[in-house]
Amino acid sequence: MALTDAQLTDSGLPATGAGRILLIACGALAREILDLKRTNGWDHMDLTCLPAKYHLFPNKITEAVRDAVTKHRDAYETIFVVYADCGTGGLLQAACAEMGVEMISGPHCYSFFEGNERFAAQSESEITTFYLTDFLVRQFEAFVIKPMGLDRHPELRDMYFGNYEKLVYQAQTNDPSLTEKARAAAHTLGLAFERRFTGYGDLQTTLTRL
Repeated sequence: MALTDAQLTDSGLPATGAGRILLIACGALAREILDLKRTNGWDHMDLTCLPAKYHLFPNKITEAVRDAVTKHRDAYETIFVVYADCGTGGLLQAACAEMGVEMISGPHCYSFFEGNERFAAQSESEITTFYLTDFLVRQFEAFVIKPMGLDRHPELRDMYFGNYEKLVYQAQTNDPSLTEKARAAAHTLGLAFERRFTGYGDLQTTLTRL
């Protein structure tokens, strides 16, 4: 029997069947997850993303994840949520436990890219550090400058960042152009700059376990 488009996943494989996994992820992680899928040949995994702008509105994340799980639950053997707590104050974890789905560990993506254990160990010494990932370097204007109004009121920089000392660019990839953009972002915010290659950290090890 021919399958309709509605019965197909974005990988072109039937959406039902043993072993199929759906990743419900933050849109800010789409590029990294697709790269891991391609590199590792994880054809049994499909990806659906919620808007990356929820990074700015964490109160929307839990309900959006609930809706996505409800929508796709019958089509997959396993659903995995690729969000950390991400500012939900434990609400997302509680919702996932209630729905019987797993989620990635950690307070936020900065932690699991670094590696949750390592991030926790150095968190007290980096309390004055501002972090950027590959995604946030690419979207620095849209996710940092404009939401904070710094494009209209640059004088607010000291109010927002006066207590920070350095910007750490957690690089998922070795891209010199992104490094230069991150360095420019540090200059814009008046912060010292450090590039730290993290790769995909606990994101990779967690998806590998799946």
